[in-house]
Amino acid sequence: MTRVLVSGGTGYVGRFIVEHLLASGYEVTVACRSRPTASFFSQPVAYMPLHLDPDRDQIAAFDEVYYFVHAAFEHVEGRYRGGEGGDPEGFRRANLDGSVRLFEEARTAGVRRCVFLSSRAVYGKTSSPILDESTTPEPDTLYGEVKLGAENALESLAGPAFVTASLRITGVYGPAGSGRRHKWSSLFADYLAGASVPPRIGTEVHGDDVAKAVRLMLEADAAKISGKVFNVSDVLTDTRDILAILQAATGCSHPLPPPTQPAVFKVMAIDRLRAIGWKPGGIGRLAATVRDLAGVQS
Repeated sequence: MTRVLVSGGTGYVGRFIVEHLLASGYEVTVACRSRPTASFFSQPVAYMPLHLDPDRDQIAAFDEVYYFVHAAFEHVEGRYRGGEGGDPEGFRRANLDGSVRLFEEARTAGVRRCVFLSSRAVYGKTSSPILDESTTPEPDTLYGEVKLGAENALESLAGPAFVTASLRITGVYGPAGSGRRHKWSSLFADYLAGASVPPRIGTEVHGDDVAKAVRLMLEADAAKISGKVFNVSDVLTDTRDILAILQAATGCSHPLPPPTQPAVFKVMAIDRLRAIGWKPGGIGRLAATVRDLAGVQS
């Protein structure tokens, strides 16, 4: 089996990646600050302590590692934009300088491929009507700046022996795993309790579809992906759409929030990722997931 090191594998998105790679036959090592509990994943995984610290020598973590998926990110819990809290320099040092150090050590250690989980936040408030990978990024948050800086650093390291790719991911949904709350837990609870729910629109992608994109980066022809970025997005939806599915699943009679105009939100084009075989679940998967989560919620 091919060994993959997944940093941040116990995180919300990281867990999807680990589970998907395990199911696809990869030997996975989870790299994070503390060891996950024995029941955290569906099957046993190896553990490697790893920190986002540019001053640490952690090259030994990459011994016998074929692929490195970098999903780790330090931030105030529950926040990405604004996740620096009161320590912007520490945030930058950990998430940019610390990531670059890991990229460099991975390449030095002989890792063949490195996949970085970036974000649509790199686009910021660009005036471009469609966000594709040729759109000039204009990040307007420190989070977006740090993600873009890490993308650029990784691209500069790409070469025949070190294939790199960055995935610009939109909002991720799906089951959060045993003992954890899914991203819409509070939204569902508020609606079912009859509380007022403000309208909100955004793009969503299932965590397993993100994991499929990661696996594509590990398996695709190197010439098609190396040194490139890929948008990862799926469904444009708003709270009304999501809660309408919940309403139908639960029989709740509370009124839905007003619809949000789609024109106010810029979607990311995903043609580049589709061209190498990625197929997200679309509205069907979102609806099925909401119904499944509703069963847990109710």
